[in-house]
Amino acid sequence: MKSWEEAVRWLVENPEKREFVKQCYYDEPIAESSERFMSSLEWKGILNLLGRVEGKRVLEIGAGRGLVSYAFSKSGAIVTALEPDKSELVGTGAIRRLIQQTGVEIDIVEEFGESLPFSNAEFDIVFCRCVLHHAYDLPKMCAEISRVLRTSGVFLADREHVISGPSQLSEFLEKHPLHFLYGGENAYELKMYKSAIVGSGNFRKLKVLASHDHEVNLLPHNSPEIIKEMAQNALRKIFFPNGAAKWLASTRLVYKLYCRSLSIRDKSAGRFYSFLAEK
Repeated sequence: MKSWEEAVRWLVENPEKREFVKQCYYDEPIAESSERFMSSLEWKGILNLLGRVEGKRVLEIGAGRGLVSYAFSKSGAIVTALEPDKSELVGTGAIRRLIQQTGVEIDIVEEFGESLPFSNAEFDIVFCRCVLHHAYDLPKMCAEISRVLRTSGVFLADREHVISGPSQLSEFLEKHPLHFLYGGENAYELKMYKSAIVGSGNFRKLKVLASHDHEVNLLPHNSPEIIKEMAQNALRKIFFPNGAAKWLASTRLVYKLYCRSLSIRDKSAGRFYSFLAEK
């Protein structure tokens, strides 16, 4: 098996995967890919959920190449990036390159999320992107996250892979583009995420965002524009005139209702969910 860095390097060096590499923000220069993330629908969705981040102390767990830490720092937050991988392509080496290229301020800590080397109530926000499903001890990681958050702090877990049951795990792993190379992918059932977050004992509120419930989960093939077109076609099928169908599909209420229906029907293996917890 390859390391995570070797697996991503294989992806980057494969000409047929060029568009996928850009979607994952693995392309170079790293400063340009990070800027592209900052202008993405996903980042706008993150800010929509978290509100104003300027002056807030933010911990990003599993920071990878540092693109989200970069966006937080550029938005005025005081950022700590926690990442155990030290590689130049997908780990703390990449974050250091990003800092050198842009001058952005990010404090780097090389550690795992299950063992956070921070004091109690040290952060206003804890954020992770595609990280919880990699946890070797999910309840412990969530407990640590709760511990380092101050009272009224917020935890956002963005884009976590969800399966409907144990039988779906193999289906998800088989279709994942890199698992066959490094063997490190995973997904949990929704109840396991909820149990781990709520079971940490200190979160007073948990908001679960299913696959189409919010922009943070959307991919290019199911962008808001595409979803509105799908809603318009669905309305036309129930005998709404084209003009009326187009107008209705563009309204916030109908768009949200249609997204909710897509989320309910989505049973795909590894679908994205996000979790917003308030302490």
